[in-house]
Amino acid sequence: MAERGETTTVRSDWTLGEVRALFARPFMDLIFEAQRVHRRFQRPNAIQVSTLLSVKTGACPEDCGYCPQSVRHDTGLEPAELLEVETVAERARLAKASGATRFCMGAAYRSPKPKDLRKVIAMIRAVKDLGLETCATLGMLTAAQAHELKDAGLDYYNHNIDTSPAYYPKVIGTRSFQDRLDTLQAVRAAGMQVCCGGIVGMGEEPEDRVAMLHTLATLPTHPESVPINRLVRVAGTPLADSAPIDSFDFVRTIAVARLLMPRAHVRLSAGRAEMNDELQALCFLAGANSIFYGEKLLTTGNPDCEHDARLFDRLNLVAEPGPEESRVAATG
Repeated sequence: MAERGETTTVRSDWTLGEVRALFARPFMDLIFEAQRVHRRFQRPNAIQVSTLLSVKTGACPEDCGYCPQSVRHDTGLEPAELLEVETVAERARLAKASGATRFCMGAAYRSPKPKDLRKVIAMIRAVKDLGLETCATLGMLTAAQAHELKDAGLDYYNHNIDTSPAYYPKVIGTRSFQDRLDTLQAVRAAGMQVCCGGIVGMGEEPEDRVAMLHTLATLPTHPESVPINRLVRVAGTPLADSAPIDSFDFVRTIAVARLLMPRAHVRLSAGRAEMNDELQALCFLAGANSIFYGEKLLTTGNPDCEHDARLFDRLNLVAEPGPEESRVAATG
């Protein structure tokens, strides 16, 4: 099996050469192996469903070249202050009624201020009371902030590495790649689960996709959730004119992520609004088993819930049970 390059164990010692070789495999062989591994480590035909809400929009001081929320880019986005706890709780109730099992709260910060963190903590507790899993993305965290979020009951923290270490400075100049890794370490040390992936289609070379996934797959513990984002080209951002990534190269990235991190949920994330149903189905075949559900991802579009429900029905896919359903099943 090892000679054929098949994945039978969970590893964190992948070499760059091994990852490069996975990307170079014949497309059909790669998809076949990714689906085989997917069925070994994941529930076949089941998709984990999350909803993402921007709880504080725009006016971010960072210069991320892809992001319409940066104060440095003229995208026409109207900033909005941190939402009220009751508003977030109501949106979470609606998300749960639509089938989401995890509610993700995103705030455009470099790092959260103490008074804002206290309000986010109240949001986390309100969402947890609804029986949903919770996730947040608030920028960089200190070790103390990570522990505060953990104590509040936060299940997942999202902090993407975005791209390879080499390409990263061409996209972001206001924080370093090591800053990203430091936050991930703080989150893991606090005992939270990690949501961490990247963005493809930003003008990077195939080797950058190799290096990005290699970085994720060689963390001491793999992220539990790995979002693979297809760049949404927003007018006014530095990357607005980037050439779109070839669809089959995008599917390759999904498949290699599945092979490298077989226990992780690989999320088909940003850019899904620009994918037809056939491309999404191919991504699911390649090992994607998580999506964001709802009409918007922070500030960019997303397929609506009814369309996703029809797609699930056509593909005979089902939503993974949430924490409440899992507890009921476990107790009989």
